[in-house]
Amino acid sequence: MAEQVRILVIEDQPELRTLMMKVLARVGCDVTGAQSGEEGLRLVGDGRFDLITLDIDLPAMSGFEVCSRLKQDPQSQHTPVVFVSGRMADGDFQRSREVGAADYITKPFDARSFVTRLLSHAKLSTV
Repeated sequence: MAEQVRILVIEDQPELRTLMMKVLARVGCDVTGAQSGEEGLRLVGDGRFDLITLDIDLPAMSGFEVCSRLKQDPQSQHTPVVFVSGRMADGDFQRSREVGAADYITKPFDARSFVTRLLSHAKLSTV
């Protein structure tokens, strides 16, 4: 049997974080949640993830800053980061690419396409 995909969801809105985690767990992912960038970075330091979802608007530290730090850390630099954000400005999409994100999904999202896009990035990173 294939190894379970480990995903870290960094989202400060508890209801949305719970929803994202449930959707991913339902398809067999091992999901961990974090409510801030600092908590997410601590969790990444404690373990290995196959993929990280990241909101832009987080308390204290923006998602862009979190992604930059992840990409500078040898332990997480190859882990795909997918922004999941309600912000739809062209500049945000461009900046997400500049800091190393693999994809950018806008909220609200369709659960099926959300899972498909995340799993495709996770599988690419584990090949």
